[in-house]
Amino acid sequence: MPGTLYLVPTPIGNLGDISIRCRETLENADFIAAEDTRVTLKLLNHLGIKKSLVSYYEHNKTFKGDQIVERILAGETCALVSDAGSPAISDPGEDLVRQCAQAGITVCAIPGPCAAITALSISGQATGRFCFEGFLSTAKKSRREHLESLKAERRTMIFYEAPHKLAATLEDLRDAFGAERPISLCRELTKLHEEVVRTTLGEAAKRYAETPPRGEFVLIVAGAPEGEKETIPETDAALRVSQLIAEGLSRKDAVKQTAKELDLPKNAVYTIALKDPE
Repeated sequence: MPGTLYLVPTPIGNLGDISIRCRETLENADFIAAEDTRVTLKLLNHLGIKKSLVSYYEHNKTFKGDQIVERILAGETCALVSDAGSPAISDPGEDLVRQCAQAGITVCAIPGPCAAITALSISGQATGRFCFEGFLSTAKKSRREHLESLKAERRTMIFYEAPHKLAATLEDLRDAFGAERPISLCRELTKLHEEVVRTTLGEAAKRYAETPPRGEFVLIVAGAPEGEKETIPETDAALRVSQLIAEGLSRKDAVKQTAKELDLPKNAVYTIALKDPE
């Protein structure tokens, strides 16, 4: 009979946040799959637990995932942990969960620490509706496209960022959402020097360009204001409609294709097209 994969959240700073159930799960598991075995070993030593550890991280997840699934199918129980917080959230554990689900293995998540929710709760931003965006890509094109897709997002947005990338990220967020958009920067959560800075993207970009940031950050960015509508690139849409009409398409078909190509509402493109004669 197959074993079970347990997702065990670990403290994001304060070791006192480990729950009784998390501790018992780690004690009872046949083995633990860890993002960094050195980090997990420190936690286990603190808890007085001795357990077999296997590494499972971004660059070995393909073949290690297969090995872990084989062991669970053979009847062993595995506890998956990340360096801090809930595994499988912005974490390679997502792939292991998928593998186990496809193999018919039971996956059980233990509630516990999560930096995103902890930061959101103390941010002072709206918490009724939010979206988790994780780490932005380091590739400029992907990063720009990601932020472009969020310009009209009304929900509160949550981002993770490392200190050495924070200044550049704040500049990109400011350029994408505007200098007046509210942001809460949360760092060193649950630790001695926990800090929450509630300001605007413009002020935040200026502050951390002058003062080198320290610690891991969770950025809570306010969603677009209710009155703010997505900007339709009229020049691009009008030009494309004109090109397609010149190629022989009817205005109706040109509008339909332009809307599809530019990922815009068809009625908005049609309104733009009416401003220009065929």
